[in-house]
Amino acid sequence: MPLPRTYATLSEEEAGERIRKTKATLGSDLVILAHHYQRDSVVQFGDFVGDSLELSRRAADVKVARTIVFCGVDFMAETAAMLCGPEQTVLIPDKAALCPMAAMATRHQAVVAWNALTTLWGDDIVPVTYQNSYADLKAFCGEHGGAVCTSANAQKVLKWAFAQRSHVIFFPDEYLGRNSALALGVPSSRIKVWDPETPALQDLQDAAVVVWKGFCHVHTRFTTQHVDAIRKVHPEAKIVVHPECPTEVVARADANGSTSFIIRYVNSLPPGTTVAVGTEIHMVERLARQNPDKTVLPLARSQCGAMYRINPQNLAYTLDELAKGRLVNPVRVPKEITRWANRALERMLALA
Repeated sequence: MPLPRTYATLSEEEAGERIRKTKATLGSDLVILAHHYQRDSVVQFGDFVGDSLELSRRAADVKVARTIVFCGVDFMAETAAMLCGPEQTVLIPDKAALCPMAAMATRHQAVVAWNALTTLWGDDIVPVTYQNSYADLKAFCGEHGGAVCTSANAQKVLKWAFAQRSHVIFFPDEYLGRNSALALGVPSSRIKVWDPETPALQDLQDAAVVVWKGFCHVHTRFTTQHVDAIRKVHPEAKIVVHPECPTEVVARADANGSTSFIIRYVNSLPPGTTVAVGTEIHMVERLARQNPDKTVLPLARSQCGAMYRINPQNLAYTLDELAKGRLVNPVRVPKEITRWANRALERMLALA
């Protein structure tokens, strides 16, 4: 359903006024969760702002509010819906805020890969899925003794997985899986790729980690040419990137880590530092405004179109309808999927 014209034509300032008014009316019955990649005009209304791990925790901890409005992408709202109480409802202002990477690994494809890999290793394998995946894939991992991870704890979850079994299959981001495994000392020769479009067992026998052929459009935008260009113009600059970036970019950066890590890294640099950041542009620009004593540059401009679907206009509409007792885009996950997906999420949260 398209956004009503009366809301679509509002300016950001007009929408913001509506949001403030309705948010005050709803009071403690409402909690707004906002991801760091949202634009400032949305982030300003977040009761909690964070990355995937932080918002997963908040969704699990929120007890009082009857409604959670998630300003992020669809898989994040799914996670909140699975972790919140049965008397609570999760809404997303635009149901078209779909993560392309999450769609790169389906449960059906995971079953095909699992059946093939278990012919090699039997039950000596643990499935791990990045938070950027759909609930039914999380449930698959939960059913098979696996866990969810985020970019903040991927290495910790991989360590846990290797304590259970000798092999890991990592969904759906090839680069986060590869970069995390390399950071743990897994030889590159023992990290292999599973391509769901052309599945094959060849050369996988000696693998310790099988990474899914999936990627984040935002972070694969960054290249070694971008790194070289920054080094040429700003030879003294620090470069920090997200571990969803290609491995060669991560290797040439000064540091890499989750969204929250990047924020801490930039904030901790001494005044006068120049730093180039390889992640979503809204967060980079916010970091620049929050650190006026430093020069904060984007490694390149890269925007998450799915995150950008959420705006003050559809947030205002969602809240106004909620105040009238109507639910806009409620996010619901079937009970059996929730049960197993939560098992995988609980294993992650227990490690955090």
